[in-house]
Amino acid sequence: MGKNRDLVSILLLVIIGMFIPFLISIIITFGLDFSNVKDLLKIGTAFGYFLLIFGIELFVVYLYYSITNKIASKKLDEYKPK
Repeated sequence: MGKNRDLVSILLLVIIGMFIPFLISIIITFGLDFSNVKDLLKIGTAFGYFLLIFGIELFVVYLYYSITNKIASKKLDEYKPK
């Protein structure tokens, strides 16, 4: 369970670390204002889409890793002397 908790904490740290540069770049690029609720909603929506796309990318990488790991394990099992 500790391994999963470490993974979750690292992923949360990465997400927070991605949000700060993302937020600053969105504010600079589009000239958004923190005092305007509509602009905050735009920032939140854009970051939500960003996280969704990032999550899909992570899932694809995990799927690729799992598939290649199974294939490699199967090949190693074939080469092991019995």
